[in-house]
Amino acid sequence: MSRALLLEILAAGLAAVDGTVCTAKATSRAGHDRPFDLIAIGKSACAMTRGLLQAPGAGPGRGLIITRRGYEDPVLTRDDRLEIRATGHPLPDQDSLEAGSYLLEFVAGLQTGIDVVCLISGGASSLVEAPVPGVDLETLRRANQWLLASGLDIRAINAVRRRLSRIKGGGLAAALTGHAVTAYYISDVAADDPADIGSGLLKASRLEPPSGLPAWLGALLGPGPAGDIAAGSVQHVIVADLDRALSACAAAAAAAGFPVSRHRTPLRGEPERAARRIVSDLDSGQPGIQLWGGETTPTLPTDPGRGGRNQHLALCCARRIAGRGDISILCAATDGSDGNSADAGGLVDGATIARGEAQGLDVERSLSRADAGVFLEASGDLVSTGPTGTNVTDLVIGLKTRSG
Repeated sequence: MSRALLLEILAAGLAAVDGTVCTAKATSRAGHDRPFDLIAIGKSACAMTRGLLQAPGAGPGRGLIITRRGYEDPVLTRDDRLEIRATGHPLPDQDSLEAGSYLLEFVAGLQTGIDVVCLISGGASSLVEAPVPGVDLETLRRANQWLLASGLDIRAINAVRRRLSRIKGGGLAAALTGHAVTAYYISDVAADDPADIGSGLLKASRLEPPSGLPAWLGALLGPGPAGDIAAGSVQHVIVADLDRALSACAAAAAAAGFPVSRHRTPLRGEPERAARRIVSDLDSGQPGIQLWGGETTPTLPTDPGRGGRNQHLALCCARRIAGRGDISILCAATDGSDGNSADAGGLVDGATIARGEAQGLDVERSLSRADAGVFLEASGDLVSTGPTGTNVTDLVIGLKTRSG
């Protein structure tokens, strides 16, 4: 019963930030009556495009969609106005660079003065790239691999990515100078700042790269933007974010008859520290549902195994509640893909560790190798949603069934 309840609450949160529904509402309110062309980039690009097409009006004259491989929409591929390019994630690949070159060609070929609607969601940092001179694909992948394993938060990671790119940090906005641009975002960053979503394709940032970078990486970084790039020509609209997802989760839990505690401070840092906080909050609280959101940043070994930050966090939680019968915890990526896996996360309880160990696995080894996905598959605790059409960072839902 507890597992079904937590999955139902997750489903309610995801429905509230569905890319198609949220984009349809926002673009309908805006009323794009003048002719426009479309640029959609991110893991939710196809879902957001479907929403745009549902809004009143003729829709785009032509459009370019860049999304993650496997996230293409077969209906949109049959629309002669649209071109879909599928590329690599979480690391950029050759298709990502070709998509970046084509994006700049697409922008250069826009009719003079035509309006442009941009749909931006998480994943854009990897999915499309036009590197600065001197940075090739091998170097770009090496840089991103180091950043993703470093334990740095997303703002610090993006501060580095922007310096390696001609289109990030407002570079795409600069290329669109002369066009009125309306940008709709599904936010996967804290504070919902467009300068951080997709590494700021349409908004520059003053954030400097962090100290302590390897010498080889620091040597690649170019200067930051000289001014506030094209700020007056871009209107930024957030259509979905973590707050909306958490509010919907809270409403679903309350409707099911459970007391709800929602934690406003985001989860961040190493998963082990976040797991300690989650279990402590559950222990000190009354029976019911507790909710957290945010994004942990695990430091990865040289050759990480299967999984991502949510599976790692779930397994850290499972280790802390081993043998208990009063707590269940669900950790899920809202886009449906966690790290290098096709699974969204894990749903663990007091018997998770015992079930995994009965299959011959060792929890400490799994965590040290960043291989939580294999352990959770063995214990029967993986959560798989498939692509969700949204991406608002991560949700953690905990259930406590009795007082300590």
